[in-house]
Amino acid sequence: MKVKFIGGAGTVTGSKTLIESNGIRILIDCGQFQGIKPLRELNWEPLPILPSTIDFVLLTHGHLDHCGWLPRLVDQGFKGKIYCTSTTKDVAKLILLDSAKIQEEEASIANKGRYSKHEIAEPLYTVAQAQKVLPLFRVIKPNESISLDAEIEAVFTNAGHIIGACTIELQLENKILVFSGDIGRDNDVLMYPPTKPKKADYIFLESTYGNRLHPDTDAKAELERYINNTIQNGGTVIIPSFAVERAQMLMYLLWQLKEEGKIPNIPYIIDTPMGISVLDIFENNRKWHKLSEAEYTGMCKMFSMVSDYQETIATIYDKQPKVVIAASGMVTGGRVLSYLERYIGLPETTVIIIGFQAEGTRGRKLLEGAQEIKIHGKYYQVLANILEIDSLSAHGDQKDLLNWLSNLENIPKKIFLVHGENEPLDELRIKIIEKYGFDCIIPLMGSTFEL
Repeated sequence: MKVKFIGGAGTVTGSKTLIESNGIRILIDCGQFQGIKPLRELNWEPLPILPSTIDFVLLTHGHLDHCGWLPRLVDQGFKGKIYCTSTTKDVAKLILLDSAKIQEEEASIANKGRYSKHEIAEPLYTVAQAQKVLPLFRVIKPNESISLDAEIEAVFTNAGHIIGACTIELQLENKILVFSGDIGRDNDVLMYPPTKPKKADYIFLESTYGNRLHPDTDAKAELERYINNTIQNGGTVIIPSFAVERAQMLMYLLWQLKEEGKIPNIPYIIDTPMGISVLDIFENNRKWHKLSEAEYTGMCKMFSMVSDYQETIATIYDKQPKVVIAASGMVTGGRVLSYLERYIGLPETTVIIIGFQAEGTRGRKLLEGAQEIKIHGKYYQVLANILEIDSLSAHGDQKDLLNWLSNLENIPKKIFLVHGENEPLDELRIKIIEKYGFDCIIPLMGSTFEL
């Protein structure tokens, strides 16, 4: 049996791990690279193996960096089955179609504005190509074993993080392989704590926050303070947000603040068509989250939901102070860019960054104090207040990741640390060795190991 790391190794995005066993090839996640240009350019490169030779794809969850390369995989010949929970299927469908639509739009804008370095800018994939992925999905139930092949079993268990997200356990060749996916927090506002593995010979553990502890601060109090200060100065609050789970969590916290009379009666807007669609998934999948029906209904009533782009334009040019939640979470695309074009140069504006910001993304640059950012080929001076609420991340921190390993009844042969940048990877490796004495490896992109 072999494992080959063809994405998500030494970086936080592009997750793809290939398992080869007795002539069967299984790809765990099929994510899109995001962030710095050398990583984004990998999205255009072919896989080191032919997609037609892959038998199965197992998806941990529906975020773009875990499912966003599926249209390319299918376009290049993959005809196998894609297994995931029904909720992940719903989320992935939204994300893939939205991603394709944004890429088509951005290619069109680049061609009209002639700011692309290519003679003709092309999308990574089209909506039509994304739609070809959908018939290949096969839904599984969490905590139930499924047979992929005569001697290969898989079990999906709750990982927290976002709605539908799972850890995947593979049983093959008398070994147990556990793929963490993205691990949620033990005390998340909306999601239930992740299920800890009990037995594993090999573990593939995400390391996004491997060197960080989430601050023990009151996110609601921070939101209250930032919003009130901005509104008192006549400004607008813009919150770039991931459309899945973070947008809904923000809605819930803001609704609580409004119910408590702690924030003013101004327009509260959610401008992410996908985020609005995800609300339906929340309503139809109550077992995956903590929201009651009354809480869900109450928070939805509080927000103006903007889906039509003409409504976006009208909202942007409405001069009254407001709070806007808009995708994308790392400020890499989507509606939030249109808001920032208008508001990033106004000193009374507040931009609140939440969640992990990958290297090279606009979100990371803003946090690092960039004085200007490039949007649609133009540079905009950053005069807005850039603030961060670190405690709202959907990823478990170092303590959560170490705790996730605490129920193991055996000593794993190896732990492969993936889905992290260099410093978090190495610090988590040291912490695991100190706490548990487990053998840890940080694989390089493209590396292969025999198991």
